Amino acid sequence: MADNRKPLLPVNEALARLLKGASPLGVETVSLEQAHNRILASELIAKRTQPPFAASAMDGYAVRASDAANAGAALKVIGEVAAGYVFDGMIDAGECVRIFTGAPLPEGADAILIQEDAEPAGENLIKVSEGVAKGTHVRPAGLDFLEGDVLLTEGRLLDAGALCLAASGNYASLPVLKKPRIGILATGDELRTPGSKLEPGQIIASNSYGVGAIAKEHGADIVDFGIARDDEQSLKQALQAAIDAKCDVLITLGGASVGEHDLVRSVFTAAGMKLDFWKIAMRPGKPLMFGTLGNMRILGLPGNPVSSLVCTQLFGVPLICALGGRSYSQIRQKAKLTAPIKANGNREQYARATISRTPHGFEATVFENQDSSIISFYANANGLVVRPIDTPAANKDDEVEFIALTSID
Repeated sequence: MADNRKPLLPVNEALARLLKGASPLGVETVSLEQAHNRILASELIAKRTQPPFAASAMDGYAVRASDAANAGAALKVIGEVAAGYVFDGMIDAGECVRIFTGAPLPEGADAILIQEDAEPAGENLIKVSEGVAKGTHVRPAGLDFLEGDVLLTEGRLLDAGALCLAASGNYASLPVLKKPRIGILATGDELRTPGSKLEPGQIIASNSYGVGAIAKEHGADIVDFGIARDDEQSLKQALQAAIDAKCDVLITLGGASVGEHDLVRSVFTAAGMKLDFWKIAMRPGKPLMFGTLGNMRILGLPGNPVSSLVCTQLFGVPLICALGGRSYSQIRQKAKLTAPIKANGNREQYARATISRTPHGFEATVFENQDSSIISFYANANGLVVRPIDTPAANKDDEVEFIALTSID
């Protein structure tokens, strides 16, 4: 009898369809305090010169280099100036001004004699113990940047250094790309929130915490819609709540498989969702669903915790980055196996593993049990070993590809 079942969608094709048309969601202006880890929407031009004046880089004495070039020269101290103030006067031959770090260089001065190289020589007099040249310990105006310079380019991630530079350029607020608003909805009559007292047949809902954490790490705002029951009314209400909240993406957890209580696909389709694909050729994560409802994308993840987390890494992260204007590339590296692994079947496998760095490259230790309900293995894994469809068994020291989940020391 012929098998008329529709072939499962390859992972690469599913990802391409998921990302089709995904682009940044627009621009908003936020304060510097709110701009950390955001994406700059346009290049930033300096509004001022930094430093705006020639300034002392050290505590000491502002001098004319011609007067202080040689040890033993005596200079008259005619005043002092600290950061935030200006010396009202001019330095003439044989004179100097006591100066502190960051203060503007007095008129006539062109070098700084540091205080360690100046000895008291009587009332308002110092003697040079180490000669200086013109420009010594002076920060010229514009040393950092000039008014009109490009400080930061469009698309820059606003990290600590970028924020400090923007502030120095006299910006109190910055134009940034909007964060994708990601709704997360767990489904299942058996689910209860952490801290609950469980009755027979019930389990703790954990997936949303891991999925939400991954989404936040990549710049998303999270809206948690809690747990929907396995009935049409509860799912319809949750879907409407996501629409009302103007979510850019709704991620559902569970309820998209083939069981009689897996109603997400049918309820959402009846509500107007255009189903793009359902079921892909990977493990864990076969019952992955993707569709659209108006401007909202709907990503239905499997209910098993590891499946949810792996699918979020492979599909959710690229989508969130595309909508948030963040650069993203899935880097695959090579590692040698520390033990044999079995042949793979008709779905691409992403196997939890610990990856270690050695003097000769990376080594991968694949967990023997890859059951998609075992969260502890995922929590202790730092990489996913990628096994293509129908890959034969591999031996110790054979080379495999992996995707890093965390930095590898």
